[in-house]
Amino acid sequence: MLKGKLVKISHYSSILNKNISLLIYLPLIKENTALPVLYFLHGRNGDENTLTEVHLDTIADEMISEGKINPMIIVCPGIGNSRGMNSSLTTDEVLNSVNRLYHTGRYEDYLIQELVPYIDRSYNTINERKGRFIGGVSAGGFAALHNAFKHPDLFSKIGGHMPAIDLFFNEEDEPHFTNNETWEKCDPIRLAATLNYGTDIKVYLDAGDQDEGGFYEGCAILHKTLGSKGIASENHLFSGHHDAEYVKSNIEKYLAFYGK
Repeated sequence: MLKGKLVKISHYSSILNKNISLLIYLPLIKENTALPVLYFLHGRNGDENTLTEVHLDTIADEMISEGKINPMIIVCPGIGNSRGMNSSLTTDEVLNSVNRLYHTGRYEDYLIQELVPYIDRSYNTINERKGRFIGGVSAGGFAALHNAFKHPDLFSKIGGHMPAIDLFFNEEDEPHFTNNETWEKCDPIRLAATLNYGTDIKVYLDAGDQDEGGFYEGCAILHKTLGSKGIASENHLFSGHHDAEYVKSNIEKYLAFYGK
């Protein structure tokens, strides 16, 4: 079996004014081959190590070796509980009303303006939209959808895996959204409705039938919204809860979406 390698990097973000840890999977391939990149975003309580915790690396090795998917670079940045969005002009850590830690700052700008160019400079990537994918789990799924719909010129495939799509503003998330008006501007469902008809992206949505957040409801509405805009999407309701076991049980399906 072809076995790729893992690279752990800490790089400085001038936008966030701090170091960000990255875990990067590099497949074993012939030299001088430009590769697509999957940016895979972790959930609220996760970090860059989500890449290995859900076995993205080992399953990618297997699927690439068996010719089931094309080789790709996978990048998992440690972005804390930020939802990958611009929530504040300054970088900070804030406790909400129930003492949950939130990371605030210009995380969307970091992902789009710093991380993507950094990876394209550092590795032999397909440095254009067709070779750039973004996906994530839970809050990372929200982040992937949010960023991709705001920047459809950057990504060609988007995955929201049990994505934290709420149907209304939750006051517990005030450190991120401030108020209902701000939440609406960031909501993936509303953002999808602003996309041009027939925008050439592919979207994969899924959630467990026992998802404790009920995020299958948001997936269903988003899928319908994308369909009304003539955008290719698929929505899956699989067996499972809102947890790491659910993600691990479906990683092969996710990689098949990104890698074919």
